[in-house]
Amino acid sequence: MSHDTIFALSSGRPPAAIAVVRISGPAASAVVQRLCGVVPKPRVATLAVLQRADGSPIDEAVVLWFPAPHSATGEDVCELQVHGSRAVLAAIFEELAKTDAVRPAEPGEFTRRAFENGKLDLTEAEGLDDLIHADTEAQRRQAFRQLQGLLGHRAQDWRERIIAASALVEAGIDFSDEGDVPQELIAPAVREIVALREEIEQTLSASSRSERLRDGLVVAIAGPPNAGKSTLLNRLARREAAIVSPHAGTTRDVIEVHLDLDGYPVILLDTAGIRDTNDPVEEEGVRRARARAAHADLVLWLADASRDEQGPPPSFGEGTPVWRVANKSDLLAGVRASDLATHEGGRVFRISAEQGTGVAALTDAVGAFAADYFGAGEVGLVTRERQRRLLEAAVLALRQAEHLKAGPEELLAEELRIAAHALGRLMGRVDVEDILDLIFRQFCIGK
Repeated sequence: MSHDTIFALSSGRPPAAIAVVRISGPAASAVVQRLCGVVPKPRVATLAVLQRADGSPIDEAVVLWFPAPHSATGEDVCELQVHGSRAVLAAIFEELAKTDAVRPAEPGEFTRRAFENGKLDLTEAEGLDDLIHADTEAQRRQAFRQLQGLLGHRAQDWRERIIAASALVEAGIDFSDEGDVPQELIAPAVREIVALREEIEQTLSASSRSERLRDGLVVAIAGPPNAGKSTLLNRLARREAAIVSPHAGTTRDVIEVHLDLDGYPVILLDTAGIRDTNDPVEEEGVRRARARAAHADLVLWLADASRDEQGPPPSFGEGTPVWRVANKSDLLAGVRASDLATHEGGRVFRISAEQGTGVAALTDAVGAFAADYFGAGEVGLVTRERQRRLLEAAVLALRQAEHLKAGPEELLAEELRIAAHALGRLMGRVDVEDILDLIFRQFCIGK
């Protein structure tokens, strides 16, 4: 399969003004020769008329030719920039499929070939996938840093230093009959092991923020029934995402809305009203509401101020901050509209979700919470659970190596081998066949 030449639409869904068709593989030059009548100069945009096998024209296109190994995939690559109608693309794909060993690409196959040909490591491939799916400015910045190879380059440096320390230990084993020589070699190796462990641990310390930035900060709107939770969700989402009804218990399941607050991704949850009930369906909704709120990063406890529901909110997950939000405050006698936008210490808000009064202050506070949660500067390098687990495995092996500094040297060398192997798997250089399909099949076709 890897020796086939592949093709795919690499731009948006037709119809469009321009469409980009990408071709990669050993038969790419033959395909271009048949379509254009000539193989263009490398890396020079060339205007050509694409033709069928019988000589009839298909479309006028800009053709770009990238011979191996100087291409995105490391293979011969051609890109056809054509008019983006369905008819043009159908005709081109029909002609491409007529050539032996030329077939449509599978999801992520172009990127996988780039990985297999050493054009990028696995962390860069994951960064590319994150960049494609980035919804906010903060996600884009983080994904671009991964695509630039910052984690991969750091891991490569760590791995080389571990191998150097391992060489010292191995040399100590080889010269074990030379008196003080082994200890003279192992002492600097142990110092390097300690330094490496501390560096990797510092990188891991910010991993939870980076992983959360990739997925989004979770904010749950919880409270008693008919307090206006769905109205507030719709107000924040600026659309009718949830059904609003005067009847208590309308919301039975958790509704999710994805927001972009000042460049930070926020997942807003509208949960069922929390109360004691004998209705088994509503009871399941309450259970789900409590469970989702317990795993949220922030809970907005919404209560109806006009019905004196301002008692203390319940406790959710350990350490989960809970902000009290007094909704329908416009119905209270003697309350001025200007008072509704105030809040005490950023933790108690008075709003009217129906009128929208005070909601801006609440939104700004949630945005500030997100900025503070993710940090004002750049976040960590670790963005996926796979990356974190492999770095944790490397740290564990290095810590074990520290404990073995007094010997035996063979066990110390084995722990260093385990640490180097974990970093190699992080970059996708060793023993990763079991995860390649999982990663690359998440890509869109044409990437």
